[in-house]
Amino acid sequence: MSRSPAPVVAIINPVAGPAARRAGRAESATLVQRVCTSAAVSCEVAFTKGPGHAGELAADFHGRGFSPIIAWGGDGTVNEVASALAFRDGVMAIVPTGSGNGLSRELGISLDPRRALETAVRGLDRTIDLGELGGRLFVNLAGIGLDAAVASAFGQLPGRGLRRYVHATLSTVFRYTSDIYRIGTEAQTDLFEGRALIVELANGTQFGNSAMIAPRARLDDGRLDLVIVAPRGALRALWGARRLFDGTINDDPGVQTTTVSRVTIEAQRPMCFHVDGEVVQGGTSLEARTHPAALRVRTPQL
Repeated sequence: MSRSPAPVVAIINPVAGPAARRAGRAESATLVQRVCTSAAVSCEVAFTKGPGHAGELAADFHGRGFSPIIAWGGDGTVNEVASALAFRDGVMAIVPTGSGNGLSRELGISLDPRRALETAVRGLDRTIDLGELGGRLFVNLAGIGLDAAVASAFGQLPGRGLRRYVHATLSTVFRYTSDIYRIGTEAQTDLFEGRALIVELANGTQFGNSAMIAPRARLDDGRLDLVIVAPRGALRALWGARRLFDGTINDDPGVQTTTVSRVTIEAQRPMCFHVDGEVVQGGTSLEARTHPAALRVRTPQL
């Protein structure tokens, strides 16, 4: 006798995408029910109430046997659910409704909620790595420097969306001052020392919207791509940003890229960093590492 499929839960961030509209809550819940019914799968819907709640819900539903657990929202929601399911036998699916959706784009998950839900209930499971910086897990990217400062400015703006992210970038880049970093691994303790505009640790390839900071990164190679961008003026930084979109960032002579499994980053003052776009205040020394094969994610069928 065949076993019934596990129930599915959609954890929806109500301030990301269509669910942010009052009517969007009902529309989102109805869509989940319809797709699950068509796949003969039972399901529930839960809405987050604030930062950290998605992770709490994911841990609770995982303990009750739900799989997959759908992270409906932006990169922050995905990070919370992934962190709750890391190193466990649960499966995370994604309905991407954020500003960038970098991980979803790399995994080939549709930005259309219905198609993403179809993947959640009918797709294939893939095992990927996770990264860790300063004790915080990340699925896609973690960074120190300008991108962390932009993430901080973006988080203080009302609302979300690409236009607000561009606004946060422009308001930050003209007043940002690069810090001095000392970066080393066990094999090479003096890997880098000097000023840097950005120090990025990439499990995936892109920030989102196809802006690739690490085009050669792979989600399942057991390594992190370490990308160090040399200091440059605001106008040159903005002009150089075009390389993110045409895949040629590694051709920039001011960009140094290598792969690491563990790395230590030190600075003269406490570092502000981000994990998947969520800002964290750290100390003057941060440890980063990769966790191979730490998370199962639901991806589209080939």
